[in-house]
Amino acid sequence: METAAAPAGKTLKAGAISYISGVVIAVASTAPGYSLAATLGFIVAIAGIGVQAPAVILVAFIPMACIAAAYNYMNRADPDCGTTFSWVTLSLGPRIGWFSGWAVLVADILVMPSLSQIAGIYSCSLVGVDHPSTLTVTIIGVIWIILMTAICYIGIELSARTQQLLLGMEIVTLALFAAVALVKVYTQSPAHSIKPQFSWFNPFAISSLSALSGGVLLAIFIYWGWDSAVSVNEETEDGATSSGKAAVVSTFILLGIYVTVAAGAQAFGGTQSLIANQTDVFAPISKAVLGSPLDKLLIIAVLTSASASTQTTILPATRTSLSMARKGALGPRFAQIHDRYLTPSFSTIWMGVVSIAVFVFLSATSENLIADAFTSLSMTIAFYYGITGVACAWFYRRYLTASVKNFIYLAFLPLLGAVILAAVFLKATVEYAAKDGGYAKPFLGIGSPVAITIAMILIGLVWFIYRYTQDRAFFALKPRPVDPQVAATITHRVPKKEKAA
Repeated sequence: METAAAPAGKTLKAGAISYISGVVIAVASTAPGYSLAATLGFIVAIAGIGVQAPAVILVAFIPMACIAAAYNYMNRADPDCGTTFSWVTLSLGPRIGWFSGWAVLVADILVMPSLSQIAGIYSCSLVGVDHPSTLTVTIIGVIWIILMTAICYIGIELSARTQQLLLGMEIVTLALFAAVALVKVYTQSPAHSIKPQFSWFNPFAISSLSALSGGVLLAIFIYWGWDSAVSVNEETEDGATSSGKAAVVSTFILLGIYVTVAAGAQAFGGTQSLIANQTDVFAPISKAVLGSPLDKLLIIAVLTSASASTQTTILPATRTSLSMARKGALGPRFAQIHDRYLTPSFSTIWMGVVSIAVFVFLSATSENLIADAFTSLSMTIAFYYGITGVACAWFYRRYLTASVKNFIYLAFLPLLGAVILAAVFLKATVEYAAKDGGYAKPFLGIGSPVAITIAMILIGLVWFIYRYTQDRAFFALKPRPVDPQVAATITHRVPKKEKAA
């Protein structure tokens, strides 16, 4: 039998990065440039959305901010790099906790092919190759994975410095693009341009609830990833408090970036341009907005966005597997920490190798499968974010009525986020299960995105059964509420019976 915990001694490098670095990692993980380029056109194309795309982005922010509140308070009670896995295990039990951790790993693995593909395509675009072969894109994408895996392996400080550089370039470029686009709309009135209206930001102006929910289903993608800031809590200065705050702050920063840039792109190019270029809304208008050669900056922005997100996707996956191994939910090799760099050595290499294998397999099989793997993320994201919200409310259940603030921050917001994400999960499952629900051919009559999700569940189930036979100690753990002494330092007011005790 394998032991339930990793060997004591080595830990991740405490206090290695600052609060600001945590915010940077959170924002970079969402890949703002790439996310907008690849998603905005699809949102605009939904019947009933059109110019209300910025409103959809505003609505999609609500569940993200709600779940960020849950992350903040769970992290303050248990600053474990396993985040969702650790917290759901504490609150709801080891079985749900294990599958929550597996969902994090699955999401991070499934997004890597898309990010690597974009990095490969935009690397070619940067040097003037507009239609590279699949083999060329795959080779370049693999090189990006290897490079970012090496950076994560060498140390969290190098990872943080790399993110600051890449994200800085990306945000400056996106801000410049939005500013120039809006100035030209008001001063030059380019062909097909539209002057921004207040109704663009009003979700009640959307024609139907079905259109709004369809838009939110897509917009969830662009916010996903801010939780990376919490996954490095053990390596962040005062990580118990600062990492959760970084996650919350990052969602507001992302809201500002997305709404501003979406409005700028829509105002300058018009809705038809965005609909006609759904896979990359910046491509047809970048030169008209910034002129040559500054239009190359947008190519660089999307490239740095994808490459930065590749790196910050590796970080939460490796720390989740590290945490799972420490508790006995995975084999002890995943808990290995490098003697010099104090990073999850085996987990990092494992993530890099698996990401390359999945990317190469999907590229060789069908590029449509890469798109469908990305599409299937909505279900995985909705599950593990939503279950974290439920875990937060249940973990603090004895303190919810002690004050209004407790109820709002520990129950109402987390559960509101969970309910919205549950609706997203159901809608995604129904839509993507249809025969025409994906880009690739359906499997046994089931849309490819849902078929991929089912395959990941089955793989997880096999691994779960194996781990259950190897280490009963972890699966014998009992869920428990927050410790009263811990709660006294976190919640806004404790119950009278706890005070008396």
